[in-house]
Amino acid sequence: MSEAVDPQEFVAKVAAGLTAPGAPFELTVEHVLGVPIPVLAQRRRNLRELLEHSLSWGERDYLVTEDRRISFAEHAAAAGALATALARRHGVGKGDRVGILAANGPDWVIAFWAAQCLGAIPVGYNAWWAPPEIAYGLEHTTPTVLIADAKRAALVPATDIPVLTMETDLPALITEFGGGDIPATPVEEDDPAVILYTSGTSGRPKGVVHSQRNMVAVSDYHRFTDAMLAAFAGQPPSDGPSDRRYLVTAPLFHIASLHNLVVPRLLTGAAAVFPHGAFEVGRVLSLVERERVTNWAAVPTMAARLLEHDVAQHDLSSLAALSLNSAPSSPALLASLREKIPSLQFALTTSYGLTESGTAATVATPLDLLADDASVGRPIFGVAVEIRDADGTAVPDGEEGEICIRSPYVMLGYWNDEAATKSAIDDERWLRSGDFGTLRDGRLTVSGRRTDLILRGGENVYPTEIENVLCEHPAVAECAVFGVAHPELGQEVAAVVVAEPGAVDPEELRAFVAARLAYFKVPAQWRITSDALPRNATGKVTRRDLAL
Repeated sequence: MSEAVDPQEFVAKVAAGLTAPGAPFELTVEHVLGVPIPVLAQRRRNLRELLEHSLSWGERDYLVTEDRRISFAEHAAAAGALATALARRHGVGKGDRVGILAANGPDWVIAFWAAQCLGAIPVGYNAWWAPPEIAYGLEHTTPTVLIADAKRAALVPATDIPVLTMETDLPALITEFGGGDIPATPVEEDDPAVILYTSGTSGRPKGVVHSQRNMVAVSDYHRFTDAMLAAFAGQPPSDGPSDRRYLVTAPLFHIASLHNLVVPRLLTGAAAVFPHGAFEVGRVLSLVERERVTNWAAVPTMAARLLEHDVAQHDLSSLAALSLNSAPSSPALLASLREKIPSLQFALTTSYGLTESGTAATVATPLDLLADDASVGRPIFGVAVEIRDADGTAVPDGEEGEICIRSPYVMLGYWNDEAATKSAIDDERWLRSGDFGTLRDGRLTVSGRRTDLILRGGENVYPTEIENVLCEHPAVAECAVFGVAHPELGQEVAAVVVAEPGAVDPEELRAFVAARLAYFKVPAQWRITSDALPRNATGKVTRRDLAL
């Protein structure tokens, strides 16, 4: 009789073999920003090296949409031509910001890589922002040039910053400056590589800065994952191109798509597939079928819509992995997905992370979910997770505390916000997530989100920002914004407004907020009252005492 093999012991043994001295993913410890951090002994040092490597994939698909197909060679040539144009026509150089304000698509990606060729810092602005939010972003990161699709270009407030449209300006520049060498500007591993925005408790979005090291390390994590999967199948690690095809449905101004789907493909030779427009289940699944998509990283809201669709009319046999990211997934949703799409029984994963962590901090594999479908899994390759009390001391297994993360993926800090950076990252480079949870038998369970944070369909929404806008309305005496449960979105935004009877109605307030903030921040539920808001002894509003 053969002895039973403990799956976690097997995983640990395979990982140890891949990271041992002389192995493809040999680990060593180096000082990163003054702190000893485990890193790969053999690694690329910047994103430009990834672009150079992608030339080896030649005419293989890199970026695919419903009506465009761009190879790795075509992409690199376009990025090089645009980089040359940005340098010569607009003076973009090392350290300058290149703003990108657009829906998902190949031109977003080309603009990102063009900036990397110049040592510039692409800034992914939220494509759902309203004009006042766009104005804030431009003022905050002062890009030398802004690249936008036509829809967003029309929303950009009056500015001296040159605005290049993806529909007209980019094709003309790429044609004019094509045919030359791809620029290469020397950068250091810990130089900034990208800025993405996340909401802040101060009510203003914060610019999260990820370094060249962060971005390359995330790509190496995905290579490591591929090597682990090969080992499970009894195959050696391969440097050859991957036949996987990744569906990109989350915005490129999020780490889920940019860091974890689009950028790593330059190392693995796989394709990134983009649906057009707003998420429509039938249209997306038709694209999955046509392009033989193998991997899909979705937010739970999208997964919930799958349950309402007749998936039997689509051939989803190619779909080998569905990961749920950006928002908590309930056990009930996971069970319903397995029932609806039986092929996902052993292909479903969830994860936990935040923009500041660079990639997922933990991933729950199908085996983890079978053992505990409420957990978000174990720390990924290169990540250390600790649960700490209010004094910053690690707590024993099973006790609740703040989730703290350290890895080569953790952000450099917040753009032009030293105080916020110091608050988020301690002297040993541990990231304080502000989320609370427990570690038990190596698995993380998240028990509470950041104070007052509303997580709506994968988007972080902080009440203060919305309250500040509402308080600009002349009829509003005071207000409080909070999250309420929603079956698909996880939470939706609700507001209690204090005003004189008959002075204002919900429709007027809804329109007032919608003109100033992105649609997902506009409260869906309202209560207008003349009663004062409940407050504690220090004068702070006690949101837990509010009700609609």
